[in-house]
Amino acid sequence: MSKTSQLQIRVSPADKARIRARAAKAGMDISKWVLHQLLPPAEERFQSLCLGLGAAPGQRSYLFAELNDFLSRLSAPELIRAVRYAPSIELPAFEANYVAAMVEQASAAVGGAPPNWTRRVQPLARPWFASPLKNLRLHLLTTSPPPFRRRNLFVDSTIGDRV
Repeated sequence: MSKTSQLQIRVSPADKARIRARAAKAGMDISKWVLHQLLPPAEERFQSLCLGLGAAPGQRSYLFAELNDFLSRLSAPELIRAVRYAPSIELPAFEANYVAAMVEQASAAVGGAPPNWTRRVQPLARPWFASPLKNLRLHLLTTSPPPFRRRNLFVDSTIGDRV
């Protein structure tokens, strides 16, 4: 995409020197580095969130919430670009299924087809319920979105929703 607009910001000489040094360290010019910081490429963001899921299982709920926010903000073309490749890390079965279900649900929400890699993620062997309360299981069984149900994940909210 051609760049036809300019954005000017006022910074102190010291701030400009710090920005220039950080850009140089990243091997970028100042404009490219600032844009990369403010508007990170969607694919890199998706992969980064998936890497976090593999590296910090204790932070799983926060990372899923962050992935939810990220996917729900994307337009159809952005979503296609962001999730066209499977996570670069091999995720545990639960995380792989949850990510695949979120991507499938996000794709359905924008009227697109999910990427092919989601079909290669094998559903969980045993059902997983978002609540340990047995009396909520019937509710979760009947209200879980189809991509989650197909993967043996029974949740009450999905892309764009908050619990």
